[in-house]
Amino acid sequence: MTMTVSANACVTCGACCASYRVSFYWAEGDDAPAGVVPHQLTEKLNDFRRCMQGTNSATPRCVALQGDVGQAVSCAIYENRPTPCRDFDISWQGSNDACDRARAKYGLAPLINIVQVA
Repeated sequence: MTMTVSANACVTCGACCASYRVSFYWAEGDDAPAGVVPHQLTEKLNDFRRCMQGTNSATPRCVALQGDVGQAVSCAIYENRPTPCRDFDISWQGSNDACDRARAKYGLAPLINIVQVA
């Protein structure tokens, strides 16, 4: 019996990247020692926090999101993305309801953990 987990739903979604403000500690920017997030893609929120450009608005969309939400998407800075992006789980991982709420905003069905037994 082999168990196969369904393909990564995130690469056909991207709703979280176009639904929420992505804010994080300022020192994650690459203009700080040990920071990796490209600072030119961020904006200052206050003396301690910054956010990804495009996410601090009524209609957020991260500047690093490439592609069409609900179709095919990728992150231009995936290896250097900020902590909130690294910590954002798919809905069935860690009971993250924010994932399904973002998907609903774009007319996408809630995610379920599909395990196929072959």
